[in-house]
Amino acid sequence: MQQDRSAKVGIIYPGHAAEDDFVFAAELVGAALPVAHIYGTDLHAVPELLDLGGPRKLAAGAALLAPENPDSVMWACTSGSFVYGLEGARTQVDDLSVAAGGVPASSTSFAFVEALTALGSTRVAVAASYPRDVGALFVEFLTATGSDVVSFGVAGIDTAAEVGTLSADDVLDLAAAGDHPDADAILVPDTAMHTLRILRELEKHVGKPVLTANQVTLWQGLRLAGCTVIRPELGTLFEEGIDHGAR
Repeated sequence: MQQDRSAKVGIIYPGHAAEDDFVFAAELVGAALPVAHIYGTDLHAVPELLDLGGPRKLAAGAALLAPENPDSVMWACTSGSFVYGLEGARTQVDDLSVAAGGVPASSTSFAFVEALTALGSTRVAVAASYPRDVGALFVEFLTATGSDVVSFGVAGIDTAAEVGTLSADDVLDLAAAGDHPDADAILVPDTAMHTLRILRELEKHVGKPVLTANQVTLWQGLRLAGCTVIRPELGTLFEEGIDHGAR
């Protein structure tokens, strides 16, 4: 295990909802996780999400992080990345890397894809907070990257602010409702949802690996910074024996 306490992962976060997950995680994993906030409407609606993840807003976030000299930068928003489709999301992170001065960059959507590869999971269930039309775009994104989505459930929540108020029990219920017996793992997108403190409880509740937005964002950012951290409290993804593939 490599645990580099000097690793610094810059987090570009939309608005305010569950960014305190990263404050909690910084101490737990022994890395700096500076957060830069960018703003737009917090509606889970396609036009608003396209605006939120646009190049000017992300470049502004990268500029806010520049004084921190991060080793990697993460666009900590699932819907604001997958809404662009696979190719558009690739362009988004390529542009973000350029805006961040060439450091490795990624997004929560791609973090889910990389995490599934690390777990060896190909058949997944999606338990999303979003309205159905937005959640369907996540399913399309996952399918385009080779995942077989065997179940798709949505809570129909319109705003990130409301998602940020969900209790631990609400999140447990959401994950369980979206599960399917044929799924290798359950994906719970939305970085507005507090999940990092309850990952072991989530996995125990459903009996299989659970990947959440803030969890995979953290994991991917550490990977891109060349840092592998073993913290089983953060779920199966942070256990020994997982191919973290630190670069």
